[in-house]
Amino acid sequence: MALQVNIHEAKTHFSKLLAWVREGEEVIIAKAGVPVARLVPVTAKEGKRVPGTAKGKIFIAPDFEAPLPEEVLEEFER
Repeated sequence: MALQVNIHEAKTHFSKLLAWVREGEEVIIAKAGVPVARLVPVTAKEGKRVPGTAKGKIFIAPDFEAPLPEEVLEEFER
């Protein structure tokens, strides 16, 4: 469960709140009891992308570039 603090408390104890966030906690900052911001830990970037991993999984129809039927074009023009 996230810890909720008001803006004044967040300004006063910002370093302490960041320590909580660093440990994986979530902190909600509120104004007059209404949440306005959320402090969350930064997650590590996903692994490096490898080109070609979808090879053989994608199919492009032979008529991909063929003109669209009139009824479909009419829908775009509405």
